[in-house]
Amino acid sequence: MEVRNIGNNMLDWHPKPRFYYGWLVLGTAALGAFIATGVAQTVLGGIQDLIANDMGWDRTTIAFAATIATWVSGMTMPFVGKLVDRYGPRYMMLAAALIVSACSFALSGVNSVWQFYIAYIISRSFAGPNLQNLVPRTVAVNFFRRKRNLALGITALNRIGGESLNLLIITLVAGAFSWRTAYRTLGIIALPLCIPLFLIMRRRPEDIGLRPDGDTAPSTLRARAGAASAPIAEYAWGLREVIRKPPFWFIVWAEFLSVTTTAAVAFQLVPFLTDNGMPYRAAAFALMISVLLGGLSVPLWGHLSDKFTIRRLTMTVMLATSVPTTAFAFIDPQSVGFYASIIWGIASGGIPIVGSMMIGEYFGRRSFGAVSGLTGPFRTAAMGLGPALGALIVNATDAYTAIFALAVASYIVSATLTYAVRYPTPPRRD
Repeated sequence: MEVRNIGNNMLDWHPKPRFYYGWLVLGTAALGAFIATGVAQTVLGGIQDLIANDMGWDRTTIAFAATIATWVSGMTMPFVGKLVDRYGPRYMMLAAALIVSACSFALSGVNSVWQFYIAYIISRSFAGPNLQNLVPRTVAVNFFRRKRNLALGITALNRIGGESLNLLIITLVAGAFSWRTAYRTLGIIALPLCIPLFLIMRRRPEDIGLRPDGDTAPSTLRARAGAASAPIAEYAWGLREVIRKPPFWFIVWAEFLSVTTTAAVAFQLVPFLTDNGMPYRAAAFALMISVLLGGLSVPLWGHLSDKFTIRRLTMTVMLATSVPTTAFAFIDPQSVGFYASIIWGIASGGIPIVGSMMIGEYFGRRSFGAVSGLTGPFRTAAMGLGPALGALIVNATDAYTAIFALAVASYIVSATLTYAVRYPTPPRRD
């Protein structure tokens, strides 16, 4: 009995910082995001030419690996959403981090396409929902209420910052040694990062005697500007109730279109620049800087969404991204492509997070994990479709202009769908 008590005390131990514990949780989630983004499709897009040239594959082979892996990851989203609402993120994130580390070692030793596909698909299926998307977002929503969108913005920054850092590491190591050594290095780095994930992560602040935002008493949500008729944010939506509401589908399809084309552009950015005369290292560095600066803009979007309506802010993100995307079709990539890529990255930085912000705003904290699990397959299907769609368009047209035209059209349609979103009215329950 005494041994069991000691074990329980060790499992229950957690740091007691002088600041609100939720900020420590978000910081720890950044470690998980770093582990996950070592196998992110953006990072794979940055070194796809190194792998393809070494293995004798074409770019389409790499693109389809990214597509299939992301789709498999999306298929697990509904299950992960329910599990994280029930059991919390601690063990799920730890297990996922260990699996991603093992798969990074496996990737470093592949000798065939099927080996590469298996290792990459397994790593992405665990990394995406558990370390990069659904679970960290659910933790942010659970720990924050008044500052929810800022917390979601920081969560997105964790992911994008992880992609940037991994792009830097993998590019430098692969350039100095090989892409195999780069993946092996990422696998080694991931192992010690598992420890703080296990010690610090918790499901919600109430589990350690705290309240959301660190409040000492229950807080009352105030309606945002333009949201006077908003329903109570803590209404627990059933999934059948959610899918009957048009706002849910407007959000889903707006996110699907914008994420698909953003993923297509991002995955083809380095090939676009190198095919037009830019050296590989400069092109990879342009992608890294664009992702990094785009990530740094995310907390700003989150902060602004707490001051202005998220609907209008999302429309602004979509329309702003269409401007540099249009410019890609007309510029000289060799002379100004580097700077255009950075501007595009800054403008598109908010796209990966505005959908989650809208889910949190329109369907509330108590339902966020389950509703995000419902939207997850659409989001990851879109992200996975992007690389394959872009590669097929380039192969069919032998140019990149069609990708940029499709992206601009998608951003405009997404902005229109976002404009149609209104607060859903909770149904009566007997």
